[in-house]
Amino acid sequence: MVFELFLALRYLRAKRKQMMISVITLISTLGVTIGVCALVIVLAVMSGFANDLREKILGANSHGVIFRRDGRPMESYEVVKKSVEAHADIVAAAPFIYQQGILRHGKRVSGVVVKGINPALSRRVVTVTEKMRSGSFDELMNPPALPGDESEETAPLPGIVIGEELAASLGLISGENVFLISPFGTQTPMGMVPKSREYRVCGIFYTGMYDYDSSWAYLSISEAQDFFSLDDRVSGIEIRMQDPFKADRVTTAISQKLGQEYYLRDWMSMNQSFFEALKLEKIVMFIILLFIVTVAAFGIVSSLMMMVMEKNKDIGILKAMGATSKSILLIFMAEGLIIGIMGTFFGALLGLSVSWVADKYQLIKLSGDVYYITHLPFQINSLDVFLICTLSIFISFLATIYPSMQASRLRPVEAIRYE
Repeated sequence: MVFELFLALRYLRAKRKQMMISVITLISTLGVTIGVCALVIVLAVMSGFANDLREKILGANSHGVIFRRDGRPMESYEVVKKSVEAHADIVAAAPFIYQQGILRHGKRVSGVVVKGINPALSRRVVTVTEKMRSGSFDELMNPPALPGDESEETAPLPGIVIGEELAASLGLISGENVFLISPFGTQTPMGMVPKSREYRVCGIFYTGMYDYDSSWAYLSISEAQDFFSLDDRVSGIEIRMQDPFKADRVTTAISQKLGQEYYLRDWMSMNQSFFEALKLEKIVMFIILLFIVTVAAFGIVSSLMMMVMEKNKDIGILKAMGATSKSILLIFMAEGLIIGIMGTFFGALLGLSVSWVADKYQLIKLSGDVYYITHLPFQINSLDVFLICTLSIFISFLATIYPSMQASRLRPVEAIRYE
C-alpha cells in the first residue's frame, strides 16, 4: 500500500499537461470543503437552537407538574407534596397557583399569566428566581416599605414580579405601582364586577424567552390565594427531578403512586411536538446539505477519469513492469480519497472555527419576539461532526470506484501500442 500511496501523492503534486485536470481537482476539493463546512455550521446552529430553548424552558418551568384530574384546585397539597418528595428521583417540590389576569398601568393594559409561588420553595424547583434584572423574588413575601409608606394608614402594597418585556410594554420600573385585574371578577347585586388590586413592582426578571418575559407575573402564594379567592387551595405542585431526561420514567412511577385522583405531566410531553419538529428539521437539513458533498463527489469522478486518460501510458508501463490491476486500482482510489479527506478536513476545521467564533461573540442577532431568543446559538456536537466527516469520506470513496476500475482494466499493450 505504501507504493500505491506514494504514486497517488506523486500524481497529485505533478504538473499537469492539461490545466483542466488541476482545475477540476481543485474545484472538487473546494466542493467537499464547502459542503462539510455548511453541514457542520447548520447542525451546530440547530443543536444550539434546540439546546438553548431546552435550557430556557427548563429554567422558567419545572420538570413536571401535578394537577387534580377533575381540574379543581388542590386542597390537601401538603400531603401530596411530601409523598412526591419521598421519591428517590425527585429533588424538590413546590405548590403553585396558575391563573390569568390583566395588568394596568396608566392607560396601558396587558394580559398576563399570574403565578403564585413560595420563593423559598420554588427556588429549588425553577431557576427563574435567579434571573433578575432588578429586585428579588424574596420581596414577594416581605415587600419593602418605600419613603412615604410610614405615613399611610394601610400596610405597604403587596409585591409583584414581572418580566422585562412586560415591564417595557407597560412602562414600568421596579418600585412603581400597577393594578392587577381578575377577568373572573366578583358577583354583586349589580352583576359581575371585575376584581382589581394595586401592587408594587418589587422585581423584574429576564429568562431570554419572549413568551415568558412578556406575559408572566409572579405573586406570593398567599397573596394569589387571597386575590383569586382560593382559600388554602393551590392549582398544583411543580417538581424538579434529578435527571430531567428520565422524566417519562419518573412520571409513570409517581402517577402510579398518587393514583387516579391526580395526573402528572412532564416537560418532555408538554413540549414533545416542538422538539420533534426541531429534530425532523435537523434531519431534513442534513440530508439536503449532504447533496452538496455528493455534487462535489462528481467532481472527483471527473478529475479521476481525466487523470486516467492522461496517465494512460504510465499505467501501461507500470503494468508491463509487473504492477497488478489491484495496485492500479488502489493508486487511483487513494488519489480520490486524498482529495476527499483534504476537503473534509478543511471543511470541518472551517465549520468548527466559524461556529465557535459566531457563538462566542454572538455575531448573529435575532428578534426575540419571533425566534424566542436574542442571538443565534451554536453548539458543536462531536457525534454530528464525526458523522459528517465519515459520510463525506465514504461518498468520496464511492466516487473513486468507477474511474479506478477503469484504470485497473487497462491492458498494457493497448496503452503503449503507439508509443
